[in-house]
Amino acid sequence: MSSISDMFGSFVFNDRVMRERLPKETYKALRKTMAEGSTLKPDVAGVVANAMKDWAIEKGATHFTHWFQPMTGITAEKHDSFISPTADGNVIMEFSGKELEKGESDASSFPSGGLRATFEARGYTAWDPTSYAFIKEGTLCIPTVFCSYGGEALDKKTPLLRSMEAVNRQALRILKLFGNTQVRHVTTTVGAEQEYFLIDREVFLKRKDLVYTGRTLFGTKPPKTQELDDHYFGSLKTRVKGYMKELNEELWKLGIMSKTEHNEAAPAQHELAPIYCNTNIATDHNQIIMDVMRKVAERCSLACLLHEKPFASVSGSGKHNNWSLSTDTGVNLLEPGSSPHENAQFLLFLCAVIKAVDEHQDLLRISAASAGNDNRLGASEAPPAVISMFLGTELTEILEAIEKGSAYEGKEKVDMEIGVHTMPKFPRDNTDRNRTSPFAFTGNKFEYRMPGSNMSISCPNMILNTITADVLMEFADQLEKAEDFKAELNSLIRNTIMKHKRIIFNGNGYTDEWLEEAKKRGLLNLPTTPDALPYFIKEENVALFARHGIFTRTELQSRYEILLENYCKVVNIEANTMAEMAKRDILPAAMKYIKFISETIVALKTALLSADRFPEEEILSDLTECVSKLYKAINKLEADSDIIKDKETFLEKACYLRDVIICDMDSLREIADRIEEIMPSEYYPYPNYGDILFSVM
Repeated sequence: MSSISDMFGSFVFNDRVMRERLPKETYKALRKTMAEGSTLKPDVAGVVANAMKDWAIEKGATHFTHWFQPMTGITAEKHDSFISPTADGNVIMEFSGKELEKGESDASSFPSGGLRATFEARGYTAWDPTSYAFIKEGTLCIPTVFCSYGGEALDKKTPLLRSMEAVNRQALRILKLFGNTQVRHVTTTVGAEQEYFLIDREVFLKRKDLVYTGRTLFGTKPPKTQELDDHYFGSLKTRVKGYMKELNEELWKLGIMSKTEHNEAAPAQHELAPIYCNTNIATDHNQIIMDVMRKVAERCSLACLLHEKPFASVSGSGKHNNWSLSTDTGVNLLEPGSSPHENAQFLLFLCAVIKAVDEHQDLLRISAASAGNDNRLGASEAPPAVISMFLGTELTEILEAIEKGSAYEGKEKVDMEIGVHTMPKFPRDNTDRNRTSPFAFTGNKFEYRMPGSNMSISCPNMILNTITADVLMEFADQLEKAEDFKAELNSLIRNTIMKHKRIIFNGNGYTDEWLEEAKKRGLLNLPTTPDALPYFIKEENVALFARHGIFTRTELQSRYEILLENYCKVVNIEANTMAEMAKRDILPAAMKYIKFISETIVALKTALLSADRFPEEEILSDLTECVSKLYKAINKLEADSDIIKDKETFLEKACYLRDVIICDMDSLREIADRIEEIMPSEYYPYPNYGDILFSVM
């Protein structure tokens, strides 16, 4: 590529390529489908497919795939070649409109949560024309939804698209009440900041726990981690810089605006931030980013760790989901305006989000729930499991003035009667950020900080869209019937603030005092995934999702089962990995060192003919005691793990794993880590934290 501008989007069948390669009428029909969701006629689909095929082959592609996002949390793809046989024994390159629009995949091995029996294998993928096709590693990837033979959603994209349409419908109703008839579409926009660790691949492959589970299950804190704050925004190391350069180039080719890169707080931790875009595309991009990150790391002899808490005692990794509402006319609905009319509209949308977050704390907590994220939330590097909102001092004071019907006594005295007087000048960054808040307003968007680094952002954004749409619907129903719109609007905003201000907290979310205060306010505290997930299928949540066409009761139940099953499998794999590492590697290594010390003591006493107690004997006593405890801890973990099969439901299994197995794992780790502290590094079977965190120069 001659330049970045030539490189950017060069592997994407984007609007520029479509304009160049499609007949004018075909292009218009496709754009209408993308904008309005209308059906694409078969003959039009055929023309698009042929142009897409020719473009992909010119770029070196030999295969195509329907690229979808099943409930595994990663993407899936089945590759088919463009070649078709001819009568004379040769081949031609073909790709039909039917192949573009619809595919059939064996769905039997994907999580379904009981939506279909194992023998019911048929699953379908359907083209999502609102997200551009792209070429990855010689394959044309066509973004698709994934559903069962009966039409139930088996993926993460389908409910996200449904939620985007729901929030669009209700936001348009609100805008119409404000006299805005020019807007044809409202979409949610997202920018997902991605944190990750980079370590040397050779070191990674020597740690079974990293290979099997993505995190270290054993390991003591090294002499230095992040105490000096010298890694955060520090100068990039040579290998890291090389990795980031190659990563950027790969992402830029795929039309992903990788804008910001820097070192994060912990050693070996880094962050990538893209430019904001429509939520569906942002979700696709984040899935691509995680995939490309891992593959580029492998090419650079590195390993990219996306687990939420790969190392104890150092900060874990999150995925800060910056979410907002925008119109097709370029207006951010969560940005204060310069007129009373604009600010009344802003305050109504702001109050809708406040009410939505307060009323649906359970669903937001669920959107960030996973076994990995349970290790991170509330650990002084991530928000607590209690949902709250940060608005900043000035905006909070403005809302308080509205609630009381009094003048705002801030930078300038302003009467806060809605729709009559303008708000004070409200700059986008009028207040400091609050990194302890799960859901922080940052001027024209909300930063949802709870999701873990390994998670798809589809679920958090699907839930944010749905709960916001529900409140906007309630607001629209009330305002559409009002005889005096301004009076009803004023009353609605004031009452909403009064009823839901408990969710607003601008202080330090890490403190025990806040947890006590949150309890007094009646806020939910769901510290673990098994605590949170049962709320997913509460009747009011079943009704919420059904009301907006996001999930049927059956689809919601299936997701509940899938999430619980995933939690159980993850914790069980970690427990089995710990037992294997301790039994096969740590225990034999410790016994080998015991033998060495014992022989050393005998040799010393023989050579020195002394009855004095040698330091080696203290080490031997300490280590022997630890080995005895380790052996018992391994046996307990294995015995307790055998009981899991007797639990009938996934919820019972999940609670048992949380209450018994994770406690066993913590006890086993404490003993094994003490053994690591005693043993010389040449005897310990794995690279230690220092070796791992400082392995890349």
